[in-house]
This record gives sequence, structure tokens and C-alpha cells, in this order.
Amino acid sequence: MCVLGLTLLGATTEALAHAVAEGDKGYIQEISGIQLLPFVYLGAKHMVTGYDHILFLFGVIFFLYRLQHIAIYVSLFALGHSTTMLAGVYFGIGINSYIIDAIIGFSIVYKALDNLGAFQRWFGVQPNTKVATLVFGFCHGFGLSSKILDYNISPDGLLPNLLAFNVGVEVGQLLALAVILIAMGFWRRSPSFLRHAYTANVVMMTAGFVLIGYQLTGWFVS
Repeated sequence: MCVLGLTLLGATTEALAHAVAEGDKGYIQEISGIQLLPFVYLGAKHMVTGYDHILFLFGVIFFLYRLQHIAIYVSLFALGHSTTMLAGVYFGIGINSYIIDAIIGFSIVYKALDNLGAFQRWFGVQPNTKVATLVFGFCHGFGLSSKILDYNISPDGLLPNLLAFNVGVEVGQLLALAVILIAMGFWRRSPSFLRHAYTANVVMMTAGFVLIGYQLTGWFVS
């Protein structure tokens, strides 16, 4: 799992950003009418290549062992993400991309600190993890809606295409989650899990800070 974090740290800044690939950007700008399958594909592709999503999901399920608990948290994240993505694009609610992506980076830092027990040690309280997951899900959704708005998606077939995109996002989320759970299942059976859990969360937190720094730098430069 530490290798995963180090790989993410070594990825390009474009990959770290909550962005849509350039080829997909051109396609989104040119397409019109109802195109369900292409948008399902684009949604799934965005999720499985979205390092910010994957890192946050990794943090959310890090110490969850029961599938019932994992399903609850992943559903809360999906609810938040879907709501703001759909509403943001459909109603034209745009947020500065750099700011919202910095907040998404903060969500990764927050979850790593939560996993490390920092809030209990520092403040003597434990924030409601379900509420935090839902709220940060809203932020992740606004991150994507802001990007899509920047690319001037056609209003022709907008709602069906957005719904198809969201279906693709959920499919991609399930695929990414399956890979994470398989890897975590093997790792948790290893005697090194608890010994390396601290390091893994520190690496995840560092990746979040990298994303925050990159986005804030881009905001100041622009």
C-alpha cells in the first residue's frame, strides 16, 4: 500500500488534478444529443483514473473490515458525489476549479489524520465520520461539475448524458473499490499491516498536501 502512495506522489500534476483528459475534453465539447454509452464510459474512466477519488476511498475503507460498513460509507460518498455533480452541471453552479480541487486534496489529508487518530489526540473529540464522508462527497462532485462546465457541454441531451456519466462513475467506483479491497485483504493478513498502517496514512496525507499545494499555486499564478 505504501507503493500505491508513492506511485501517486510520482504521478504528473495533471493526473493529480481532478481533471478530464484532453482527448475526452474535446469529445465533450463536440458531442451533442443523447449519447448514453460514451458518457457511461467517460464516467467510469474518470473514476478509475481519478487519483483523488481513489486516495479518498482508500482512506475511507482503510480500517473498515465488514462489508456492511464499507457499503454504508461508499454509498454516502456516492450520494454526495452524484448530487453535486448532477446539480452543479444541470443548474450551472460553478466553483473555482483550483479552490475545489484544493478542498478535495484537504479531504485526503483529513481522512489520513482521522485514520491516525489525530483528532482524538489533539482535541479529545472524534468527528462524525459518516457526515464527513458525505460532505467531502459533495466536494468531490463539485470538482467534476466545475470541470465539465469549463468544457461547455452541449445542452442537447444534457440530463440523460449526465445520468449516464454518473452511472459510469459508480461503475468505475465499484471497480476501483474491488481492487482496493482485494489488495487490502491480502495486506491485512500480513503481520506487517498494523506496523505499516501509520506509514501508509502519512504517505496518503503527503499526497493530499501535494495536491493542495499544486492547486493553490495554480490559483495564485492564474
